[in-house]
Amino acid sequence: MPEGPQRALPLTQDTLRGIALISSGYAVISAADAAVKWALPEVGVAMAMIWRGVFGMISIALLARGRGLWPRRVPLLALRSTLHCLVTVAFYLAWFNHFPLADSYAVNAAAPLIMTVLAIPLLGETVGWRRWSSTCLGFAGVLIMLQPGGDLWRWETAMILAGTATLALTRIWTRVLAATDTPQAIAFWLLFAHVPMGLLLLPAFPPVGTILPAWEVAFALGFLGLANGAAHFLFARAFAIAPVSVLAPYEYTTLLWGGLLGFAIWAELPGWTTLGGASLVIAAGLYNLHRERVRRREGRATLAAPAIAGRR
Repeated sequence: MPEGPQRALPLTQDTLRGIALISSGYAVISAADAAVKWALPEVGVAMAMIWRGVFGMISIALLARGRGLWPRRVPLLALRSTLHCLVTVAFYLAWFNHFPLADSYAVNAAAPLIMTVLAIPLLGETVGWRRWSSTCLGFAGVLIMLQPGGDLWRWETAMILAGTATLALTRIWTRVLAATDTPQAIAFWLLFAHVPMGLLLLPAFPPVGTILPAWEVAFALGFLGLANGAAHFLFARAFAIAPVSVLAPYEYTTLLWGGLLGFAIWAELPGWTTLGGASLVIAAGLYNLHRERVRRREGRATLAAPAIAGRR
């Protein structure tokens, strides 16, 4: 079906609500990631993607009550959904190979920094020298985590880092798509793409066991899909009502959830180089958030000055 004229949806600004939505989404997605990491040895990467897609679509359809699911910007939505499937493959394959949950989140902490850079050409946002400096410091933290001989010096780390860069791009496109498409459509078609992508990858990543796993594994996969549907619905809604630069640092909350869940389930503990590098990355991201607030405050003051002078 051709796209036809695209009616822009209003992009409201409700920063506090956006922060609440994004924080809830990251808590839910962390629990879903722990569930799939636990289930992957029993089903494999491709089957986990199919389960995620099927139950995720069901979750979103129920949340949206079947309304607003039809996409408007089909090419961009399809490209974003396909790229996000590649992100899923990168993380699932790493977890299948016993890559610690908290360590994967530590590498993924670079996503907000990459989003800061990508927001310049894609969203027209401006970045001053202070934020450029802090962003470079954050990438230095990534290099500390990836140093030769360190805990993260393994091939899965490079795959996760590539997935993180792709994830940052899809986050930016979420904001772009929010101008024409509903949050439920953005999330629904993202998870829909996981089904054909999982089927396509079955020859490369065949099921580990039977197609129908044990009931506890099936429960974990069902939770994975339903939680992913709810989380991506929250993500899409958050990026529709709050700026990317404000929401990006809350990606760091997954480090807390990943650390707690990884230790509770697998007794995983991040190494000192991972913690040190991640601390630099988080500090840089939080400073970028501070500079964004200062810049917006100065912008409002500049706009208000003529009006104040006119009343004198």
